[in-house]
Formats: sequence, structure tokens, C-alpha cells
Amino acid sequence: MIVCVCNRVSDREITRQAHAGMSFDDIQLELGVATCCGRCEGCARELVEQCSASHPVAALHLQTPAAPGVVAGV
Repeated sequence: MIVCVCNRVSDREITRQAHAGMSFDDIQLELGVATCCGRCEGCARELVEQCSASHPVAALHLQTPAAPGVVAGV
């Protein structure tokens, strides 16, 4: 779905950038989201927040298997 009509930015583009570890400010600078009329800012920020909460950047580094009896990430 198109989130930012002014700059034709989709939810997929925002999600992709957020999963790559970019903040809302970084995404705004890169894609131009919420830089014209501003109506999309709330939705765009919510998408970034959801992606950050579901896939924190630190979790990407925990891909190595833990030793038996050891809890990963502790």
C-alpha cells in the first residue's frame, strides 16, 4: 500500500529500510516520506516502530547456535 502519496513511498519500502536498521529520520531522508504534506508521518512512524520492535538490530547478531544447556542471548 502507498503510505506517502506525495513521494509514492509504499509500506514495503518503509518496512525494508526499517528491517535494515534505519531509524525514521534515516528513512525520511532516504525516501522523502513525510516531507511534503505530512499526512503520512503517523503511519510511517508506526510502521518503523513495529519493525524495530519485531526485529531489533541486535537480534540479527544472535544467529549462532547456542551450546547445549545455554540460553541464547543471555
